[in-house]
Amino acid sequence: MSTIVDLRKPIMPKATAVWLIDNTTLTFKQIGTFTDLHPIEVQALADGDIGRGIVGRNPLDESILTQEQIDKAQADPEYIMVASASSLPPIKTRSKGPKYTPVAKRGDKPDAISFIIKHHPEIKDPQICKLIGTTKPTIMAIRERTHANMVNIKPRNPADLGICTYKELEAASHKGIRALGRDPEEEARQREAVAEAEAEDAKKRAEEDSAASGSTTGFDFSNFMNS
Repeated sequence: MSTIVDLRKPIMPKATAVWLIDNTTLTFKQIGTFTDLHPIEVQALADGDIGRGIVGRNPLDESILTQEQIDKAQADPEYIMVASASSLPPIKTRSKGPKYTPVAKRGDKPDAISFIIKHHPEIKDPQICKLIGTTKPTIMAIRERTHANMVNIKPRNPADLGICTYKELEAASHKGIRALGRDPEEEARQREAVAEAEAEDAKKRAEEDSAASGSTTGFDFSNFMNS
């Protein structure tokens, strides 16, 4: 079964985000809202962590955005841009059936599954199957460490690998958290607080190590001074 794509959204969201990153001063949140990408995904595109080689696509050329809206958004970080109907012909996409994963990405699936098991225990196996496009036996083998290639499996974020989007991963996490009777927003705030604390501790340790190293490696000129 096929469906018609909503033409009020960019046809190529990542390429559109890349253009907006390169050519405007919009915030990651504004770009993410317009392109329907997670702000973290927009930041990853800006940092070059994902999407290397993507050529920016000008939304002005698609007539889904005006320069006036861009100017307003640049002047006001809270302004939300709204896409206009595109003049391009509609696109049909498959709405049902198993998730398709490009051949080049299929070898990354075990790493993605391992990441979710380790960092998102709230996401249940049926959700992982849908998110990654895998099977319950594969998940079980990785969970029980009986997978044939277990020695080479390393937890890697499926969104960073391009297997799913940050929004899809976040939605699956929120669904799992709600199923446990907890508040996803509060859980996210707690995780951010922990991550910030860990980053601050790592920064302090690095500074202390650097200071200690500097105090012990200074050159001693005393042997060259006249007595």
